[in-house]
Amino acid sequence: MSRTILFNKPHGVLSQFTDGQARATLSDYIDVPKVYAAGRLDRDSEGLLILTDDGQLQARIAHPKYKAAKTYLVQVEGEPDAAALAQLRGGVDLKDGRTRPAKVAAVEEPDWLWPRDPPVRVRKTVPDSWLELSITEGRNRQVRRMCAAVGFPCLRLIRVAVGEWSLKGIAPGTWRDA
Repeated sequence: MSRTILFNKPHGVLSQFTDGQARATLSDYIDVPKVYAAGRLDRDSEGLLILTDDGQLQARIAHPKYKAAKTYLVQVEGEPDAAALAQLRGGVDLKDGRTRPAKVAAVEEPDWLWPRDPPVRVRKTVPDSWLELSITEGRNRQVRRMCAAVGFPCLRLIRVAVGEWSLKGIAPGTWRDA
């Protein structure tokens, strides 16, 4: 029987088990043999990372042809207007091509959100706001690049769901079986 693990990856942790530079990796948190990350979260991002020993499941989650929805909470610099949200909903032109359309909505900062370590920089003269954004592809740093392309740089990025799986009830740095 295959095994699937839901992990709340903290900021600063690599989405791999080894690193030659003594940075934090999955092995600092998960001691389960033969499971591998299905997709990645960059070192600066937090949230749901799925690990499995099932190669077919890993492909269904990570490969763009399956269009698995990945949902993020994104803290951005500034306050996106309707035009910026419409751009995200229609797809954004990036250096590696146009993105698929995203589902996006402005949301309030969640009351369940944990503090980030290190904290996000605060600029008194520039407001920040939150978006819930869902995509069906997974290019390198895609959500960050999409937000920047419409004029709202990403300050904090938290993946809260992948397909049917959710981050709900999983504290940062902890995991549970799916």
